[in-house]
Amino acid sequence: MSIQATMEDKLNRAFSPERLSVVNESHLHAGHHHIENGEQAEFDGTGETHFRVRIIAPAFSGMSRVERHRAINAVLADELKAGVHALAIEPAAPGEKVRW
Repeated sequence: MSIQATMEDKLNRAFSPERLSVVNESHLHAGHHHIENGEQAEFDGTGETHFRVRIIAPAFSGMSRVERHRAINAVLADELKAGVHALAIEPAAPGEKVRW
């Protein structure tokens, strides 16, 4: 199972969202520099390392933005430890205005 599919499954099980989009944005970061094995390297944009999570779930009602981010980071902790380099999070409760 891909990292993206695993993340979608975990978020669905944890939050039962009304709307969920997990977008692999790794290709947008091609050419960026990072440290690999103690050396500076250029990222080629392949793989599953950069994601954007857009989620609307009743579980977020009454939670602050920070609490929502912490909850999502906790659910995806294994993926973050295993190589997901960047995670943009756009959480909302039902009825809240979103830009997407």
